Amino acid sequence: MYRYLPDIQQEAAVQPDGILSRVLHNKGGVRVVIFAFDAGQELSEHTASRPAILQVLAGTGALRLGADEREARPGTWAYLPAGLVHAIRAESPLTLLLTLLPKE
Repeated sequence: MYRYLPDIQQEAAVQPDGILSRVLHNKGGVRVVIFAFDAGQELSEHTASRPAILQVLAGTGALRLGADEREARPGTWAYLPAGLVHAIRAESPLTLLLTLLPKE
């Protein structure tokens, strides 16, 4: 069975002063989560036990990957190995897609 989303951004509306997350897929060791951050919201430094791919769909922000701070904007794509310390801060309303991959 497949799942089709004609406009993935409609799956996660930005909430005032908040962060929304919604699981879109969780099967076969792959978990796909869409996040919507209001401006000024952030996820503080943390790690994941699995590798992940992050894709920015809309908005702008700052992405910390290890010791590096990178710009986050539509089209930004990043591969994060398991255990990498990372964080994200929304400078404007921000929507991103996070794909957690099976453990290597």
